[in-house]
Amino acid sequence: MKSANQTFVVTPRVGPAKTSANDRVRAFDEIYADFPLAAGTTQASRCAQCGVPFCQSGCPLENNIPDWLKLAAEGRAEEAWRQSEATSTMPEICGRICPQDRLCEGSCTLERSGWETVTIGSVERWLGDMAFENGWVTPIRPLVERGQSVGIVGAGPAGMAAADRLRTAGYAVTVYDRHDRAGGLLIYGIPGFKLEKHVVQRRIDRLIDGGVVFELGVDIGGSGEGDLSFAEVRSRHDAVLIATGVYQARRLTAPGCGSQGVVAALDYLIASNRTGLGDVVPAVVDGTLSAQGKRVVVIGGGDTAMDCVRTAIRQGAASVVCLYRRDRDNMPGSAREVANAEEEGIVFEWLAAPRAVLGGAGGVTGVRSVRMALSAQGADGRWSVEEVPGGEFDRPADMVIEALGFEPEDIPGRFVSPDLAVSDWRTVRTAGRTKATTLEGVFAAGDIVRGASLVVWAVRDGQDAAAEIDAWLTARAQSISAKVAFSARVAA
Repeated sequence: MKSANQTFVVTPRVGPAKTSANDRVRAFDEIYADFPLAAGTTQASRCAQCGVPFCQSGCPLENNIPDWLKLAAEGRAEEAWRQSEATSTMPEICGRICPQDRLCEGSCTLERSGWETVTIGSVERWLGDMAFENGWVTPIRPLVERGQSVGIVGAGPAGMAAADRLRTAGYAVTVYDRHDRAGGLLIYGIPGFKLEKHVVQRRIDRLIDGGVVFELGVDIGGSGEGDLSFAEVRSRHDAVLIATGVYQARRLTAPGCGSQGVVAALDYLIASNRTGLGDVVPAVVDGTLSAQGKRVVVIGGGDTAMDCVRTAIRQGAASVVCLYRRDRDNMPGSAREVANAEEEGIVFEWLAAPRAVLGGAGGVTGVRSVRMALSAQGADGRWSVEEVPGGEFDRPADMVIEALGFEPEDIPGRFVSPDLAVSDWRTVRTAGRTKATTLEGVFAAGDIVRGASLVVWAVRDGQDAAAEIDAWLTARAQSISAKVAFSARVAA
């Protein structure tokens, strides 16, 4: 078949269709459509097929991006999909929510040379959705059952990725999660306008169909009915993976931050996502975790802050303002999400930091902030900030959402495992570049190791942990077999 690649000199970059801002703020549906077949093939054909694919090195999963773009451009979509899934357990999800502008697309040679990057994320999503629609996503059917089991604590992206790889390798896998649905932040933390829940559910269903067992509503280390101790989880399995994520919110310390109407971002997003899934959430019904009719101020500059501002506008907020202490260029969130938020009517107060939450017994009435200025650039490229003298100003607010990031829980205390080493940041410590913890047979992956990060990194960590657990269990089984054989020879 004749190659149809390197057409970037004649074919412009065109993204998938996007719902207009006026229409999309009325619902929580995804705002981007899949490419039609011809458009997906055409956009894939723009790849320059570089000798040194920077897109691949810019991807945490090191996906074989040029290879599957070439196959897609030549009309070999199923083969392209096979290449895509070889390195990723959830490419259609990463294609939706990865900040490609900071990863693969931002590293694209075409982007750096002025030709505009290839629409890598959109092509990845298109191939993934087509794979499900056409039955290319095959069930997990291990070639052999290993007779060993692995327990995974946490049903988020790292846990799901590890479960996929381990079950495929033939291990019995049980995933424990405190929530009543699997998926972690993919279900409860990320709004539907970025990731519709059926997209996650079909991945969960595939794991269940393949034999992965989910024990939901089970809080490891909790004291509720049905909860389990970590020691019991370890006793049930030959190996355990800790993939709990980091969900303890950083909170404001400014005066008035304990006022009624100041809420944590994750509490707010979970309530909204539960409502979208059909649950009746009392805190939404009574207005505590609803932005309807309110003047909303969101404090923070990451992707969680963008999720909050865009959720608030869809809930019918009277106004939505985002306060961030640095400027747009130094914002950690995706530039694409900031642009989408601006289109939807969100106002950004750049270089502004909260000083106090205003209000009283009746609740929040506003946020007092101060103007900031960039002062010095650090070794990591980020600028420090300092207050502008006399730069105080007030913003009215009925609801203040804290989106300041997340920290790990006290995992050794919760698991009653004082020998489980943690870092200075309370993340679980692993040995060197491995996923092995200081407890024998216990591994860790995802945000609980690296701190709050991207879903794609959680997927990478989960896959790597699965490979390491496989190697450890295989070596352990061989050692046991050798000891048994030696004992038999001695007895004979």
